[in-house]
Amino acid sequence: MIGEDTALFREGLASLLTDVGHEVVGRASDADELEAVVASTPCDVVVVDVRMPPDHTDDGARAARRIRMRRPDIGILMLSQHVEVRHARDLVALGAFGYLLKDRVLDVEDFLGALERVAAGGSALDPMVVERLMGQRSGAEGLQRITPREREVLGLMAEGRSNTAIAGRLWLTERTVETHVRSILTKLDLADNDDDNRRVLAVLRYLGG
Repeated sequence: MIGEDTALFREGLASLLTDVGHEVVGRASDADELEAVVASTPCDVVVVDVRMPPDHTDDGARAARRIRMRRPDIGILMLSQHVEVRHARDLVALGAFGYLLKDRVLDVEDFLGALERVAAGGSALDPMVVERLMGQRSGAEGLQRITPREREVLGLMAEGRSNTAIAGRLWLTERTVETHVRSILTKLDLADNDDDNRRVLAVLRYLGG
């Protein structure tokens, strides 16, 4: 499902997704229409622009939040030229959420990978979004014990990167990344059990509280 008021971008994105085998089940050019289409059409993930009609402020983000509250099974991927923190924080805390900045999406494969991670229940956040969200969470309980290097690792976890990808980005071995991840989970008091994904919980606690 695509919610985007710019016709060329909306149709271009729909063509891209169709070409690689995804089914675009609906399109909307404003926030109200998007909510109506999502309510009547089953879908796995919604790609939505933050600023849409009717107000051209944060209508898309507000629509995304309402969609998520009604349909927690749907992934939400926000696309924007701006970082909107208030609604992003709430959506991060609910999981299956991505937020990419249009001007910084430079690779189609990276975008498709992000979309698929969100559809599968994971996260995909632009580093600038992570930085903004982290900047307002640095004093939260348990986070003060995290080292600068662990903060880098957790930031890449929030972007949805695997340990292999994190190792490549930071020029570390995978074993070293695994050590940092274990330390982060310990410092955040996330006990090991079969019911929870501690990696996801760590990201959510850090970004969404």
